[in-house]
Amino acid sequence: MKTNANAIIIALAVIIAAYLFSNAFQNRNQSADTISVTGLGKKDFVSDLIVWSGSFSKKSMILKDAYAALDSDREKIKSYLLSKGIQSSEIVFSAVNFNKDFDFVYNENGSTKQQIFTGFNLTQTVTVQSKDVNKIEDISRQSSELINSGVEFYSNPPEYYYTKLAELKIKMIAEATKDARVRAKSIAKNAGAGLGSLKKSDMGVFQITGQNSSEDFSYGGSFNTISKNKTANITVKLVYQVD
Repeated sequence: MKTNANAIIIALAVIIAAYLFSNAFQNRNQSADTISVTGLGKKDFVSDLIVWSGSFSKKSMILKDAYAALDSDREKIKSYLLSKGIQSSEIVFSAVNFNKDFDFVYNENGSTKQQIFTGFNLTQTVTVQSKDVNKIEDISRQSSELINSGVEFYSNPPEYYYTKLAELKIKMIAEATKDARVRAKSIAKNAGAGLGSLKKSDMGVFQITGQNSSEDFSYGGSFNTISKNKTANITVKLVYQVD
C-alpha cells in the first residue's frame, strides 16, 4: 500500500511539474511576440510669465528709526517700479523681517567673553509678477538705478514660467505616442510581421530644460526656471503584440 501511495504522489508531482513548465514556456513565447518601443515628444517654447524679486534693508540702534528708514526705501522702490510702467497689482511687498545684530568678544581659549549689541537689522522683499516678460527683464537689469538713489537694493535673477503647461503636456504625450507607434510599425514591417494590439503603456517624467543648454535630465523630472527660452521633453513607452 505504501509503495502504491508513493507512486501516486510521484506521478502527481510529474504532472504538476509538466504543467508548470508548459505554462512558463507558453508565457515566454507570448512575451517574445511583443515589441517594446519608446517615443519622444519634444517642444521648444518661450516663457509667458516672469517673477522678479529683490530685497532691501536698514539698520539702526533704535528700532523705530530702522522702521522709518525702511519705510522710506519701500516708497522709493514702489515709485520707481510704477514709473517704469509696472502695475501696482503686480507689486507685492513681504512682511518685514528683523534681527538683533551682535558683535562677539572672545577669550584666549575661543569661548565667548562678551556680546555687544550693534543694532536692529530690518529686511524686506519686493516681488514683481507679470506676463510682460521682456519689460520686467529689462527693468531687472536697470535696478542699479535704485542703488544710485540711495536704496540698498539686492536684485535676484528673474524666474521664468509658462502658464499653459497642462495643454503643452497633453500635446506632447500625443506626439510621443504617435512617434512610438511609427517606430513599432517600422520594426514589425522590417521583421516581416504585423503590428497587433497595444498591450501596455508607460509615460516617462516631464522634463523642462533651457534651450541649447547642457542640463541633465532628472530621475524625478526637471523644471528649469532660469531660462526664458525652454525645451520640454517627455517619453512614452509602448508594448505591442506582434501578429
